[in-house]
Amino acid sequence: MHGLDGGFREVDELMPERGVLVSHETVRRWCAKFGQTYANGLRRCRPRPGDKWLLDKVFIKITGEPKYLWRAVDADGTVLDILVRGRRDKAAARRFFRRLLKATRTVPRVIVTDRLRSYGSAHREVMPSVEHRSHEGLNNRAENSHQPTRRREHAMKGFRSVGGAQGFLAAFSGISPRFRPRHLMTAARYRTEMSARFAIWDQITGAIAPPTTA
Repeated sequence: MHGLDGGFREVDELMPERGVLVSHETVRRWCAKFGQTYANGLRRCRPRPGDKWLLDKVFIKITGEPKYLWRAVDADGTVLDILVRGRRDKAAARRFFRRLLKATRTVPRVIVTDRLRSYGSAHREVMPSVEHRSHEGLNNRAENSHQPTRRREHAMKGFRSVGGAQGFLAAFSGISPRFRPRHLMTAARYRTEMSARFAIWDQITGAIAPPTTA
């Protein structure tokens, strides 16, 4: 199962051909049980995040109620963390900033956001020494990183609870980009890059044993 979003395609297309019959509910439970563990393993393997963070939020509906998905990426597009909240006020921004610092264990040089005032208030309280650039359009990379989530939200016909959305999207955001390189590559480089990524994935998921040290 190559990423959480690939699991449902595997059920629909490949697994029946191999004589393996499981339901969507079974795959959902697999994702809930193992997804975050695998995402944490990938996080430990990735390079230290860049010192420029781009933050954005997007409106989502959960059982018909408006909620907000906060997301932060570095300059390379690596997702640093996500947070689903019911509001976009100072308290939500402050909590997201604190989650980011705890998750990355580092402090950025600069953060880039849109003009939402909540960002400025939380920034002055949580990380006042960090430069804050507030401008529409500067955080396009963060906005673009919402697109895979939108596609998955549509495929799943929405989320049923805040906790369910937080749990799924935290794992999904850590796994899915691993199998979708953002940079343009030649075919040969792409194959080499994906082979390396799948090798790490196999180690994390236990498909192969990690190399032993002498």
